[in-house]
Amino acid sequence: MAAKRKRGALAAGKAKRARSGPSAGEAVPEGGPRERSIPPQEYSIPPPVSQGKWKNKERVLIFSSRGINFRTRHLMQDLRTLMPHSKADTKMDRKDQLFVINEVCEMKNCNKCIFFEAKKKQDLYMWLSNTPQGPSAKFLVQNVHTLAELKMTGNCLRGSRPLLSFDPIFDREPHYALLKELFIQIFSTPRYHPKSQPFVDHVFTFTITDERIWFRNYQIIEEDASLVEIGPRFVLNLIKIFQGSFGGPTLYENPHYQSPNMHRRLIRLSVAAKLREKQQVKEVQKIKKKGTKVLVEEDPTEVVFETPAEEKPVEIQLVKPESKPIVKDKKKLRKIQRKKQKKLFRTEG
Repeated sequence: MAAKRKRGALAAGKAKRARSGPSAGEAVPEGGPRERSIPPQEYSIPPPVSQGKWKNKERVLIFSSRGINFRTRHLMQDLRTLMPHSKADTKMDRKDQLFVINEVCEMKNCNKCIFFEAKKKQDLYMWLSNTPQGPSAKFLVQNVHTLAELKMTGNCLRGSRPLLSFDPIFDREPHYALLKELFIQIFSTPRYHPKSQPFVDHVFTFTITDERIWFRNYQIIEEDASLVEIGPRFVLNLIKIFQGSFGGPTLYENPHYQSPNMHRRLIRLSVAAKLREKQQVKEVQKIKKKGTKVLVEEDPTEVVFETPAEEKPVEIQLVKPESKPIVKDKKKLRKIQRKKQKKLFRTEG
C-alpha cells in the first residue's frame, strides 16, 4: 500500500520550489534569470498584431450557380484570394430557389454572401446579401478582367488588409449609402483575423460613373505612394435592392437599368433599320430611272459668249464625180492612173 501523505507535504513541496528561485537580496550569477528581466528605463517591443483579439467575426461565402464561364470562375477565385475571411462552397443547382442560400450560409457559419448567378451562358449577375435578415442587392456584372491578365502589373501580399475608397456620391444618395455599408461589411478584412496579414498595401476603389459602380484594386507603392492596378476589375450595374436576403420587398429599383435581352434586341432592331433604309434608297433610285425626264427650258443667256463662225462660199459641183475603180492590187491601180494622165495630156495637146 502506498504511504499516506502528511498534511503539510504539498505545501512543503511548493515552498521548496518557491525557495529554489533567488530572493530579492541574493546575488544572481551571470546568465541567470535576473538578466532576462527588463529594466524600467528600457522600452519593450510591442507584441505582433496577430496576437490581438479577433472581435469582428464577419465571414463571407463566395460561390456561384452552375453554367458560369471560365472568366467568372477566375473572378470568383480572385475574390477568394483577396478576401482571407471568405469561404467557398460547391456550385448551386439552377433548379434550387435563391432562399436556399440562407441555409447554406448558416451551415457554413457565414453572415455575408457573394453569389454569382449565370443566365444564358452569357449574362452574369451578382448578389450581395446580409444573411439571413437582409438587405440584399442584385447587380449585372460587366467588363470583367481578372488577376491573370497581363495588363495588371501590380502585386500585393496575400491576406493583407485593404483600404476601401468610395466616391463622394455614396454619401449623397440614400440607396448608395446603404450599398456603401454593405460593401464595407463584405470587402473589408476583419482586424486580427487569423488568416490575414498585418499590412495595408492595396486599395479597393468604388467609383460611380454613368449610373454604374466601377470596382478597381490598386497596389500602394511604398517609395512614392503611387498606385498601380492589380486587378480584378469589373463594373456593377445596380438592378434592385431588397429588404430581405435574396428576396422580400423592393427598397430601390434602378430606373436607368436596361436588361441584356432588351439591349441585344435594340441592337438587332438598329441593324434591321439600316438594311431597310438601304433597300428603300435602292427602290427610290429605280423609280427615278424609270420615270420620264423633265425637259429643261432653254436659257437665253447661254449664247452670250458664243462667237459666230466665218461663212464659207458655197460650191456647187455640176459634174458627177467619177466612180473610183475598186482594185485590190496596188500596181494595177497605179497603171490605170498613169493611163488616165496620158489621155489628159493628149487631149490638151
